Amino acid sequence: MSKFCMRRHYVGMIASVATVLMASQVLAAGTGSHGHGGAMMTGQPAKASAADRTVTVTMHDNYYEPENLSFKEGETVHIIVKNEGSFVHEFNIATAAMHKAHAPEMMMMVEHGVLEPDKINWDAAKKMQASMGHGMHNEPNSVLLEPGKSGEIVWTFPAHADLEFACNIPGHYDAGMVGNIKLTR
Repeated sequence: MSKFCMRRHYVGMIASVATVLMASQVLAAGTGSHGHGGAMMTGQPAKASAADRTVTVTMHDNYYEPENLSFKEGETVHIIVKNEGSFVHEFNIATAAMHKAHAPEMMMMVEHGVLEPDKINWDAAKKMQASMGHGMHNEPNSVLLEPGKSGEIVWTFPAHADLEFACNIPGHYDAGMVGNIKLTR
């Protein structure tokens, strides 16, 4: 698929889900947080030396492998994330409401040219950061990766949380890039 066709496909996908995203944003607006942060609900960052184990998650276009994850409450995990898809993808640990509330930021990044179908435009990110105070995120519960790239998160999971991992790039969550995180005692 040519870059032009990929871009047209990507923009069409964004337009087709915009209405759904806007409706979910209205519902999530009262949550007071978004897909980044919320450590009390989602856990907290940790050092790799504190990790109890390492887990690898592979991102493909429209799904993760494995599709769901299971950790012990309080467990510290080193998560290696690989993007084997053709598009830019995100791995973000949050609640469903936080993912929905984070959608407007990700949509702004697309609208300002920061997120292109198959790459991150760092010049556009710098311009958006300078003009709006937001252009790229660097949060401990999230990695945003171009095709072929890898990243990592070291995370201590909380007790009694209802968590997901998801890609919040417009259209990706709705296309199936979401998985459950089961916490056990």
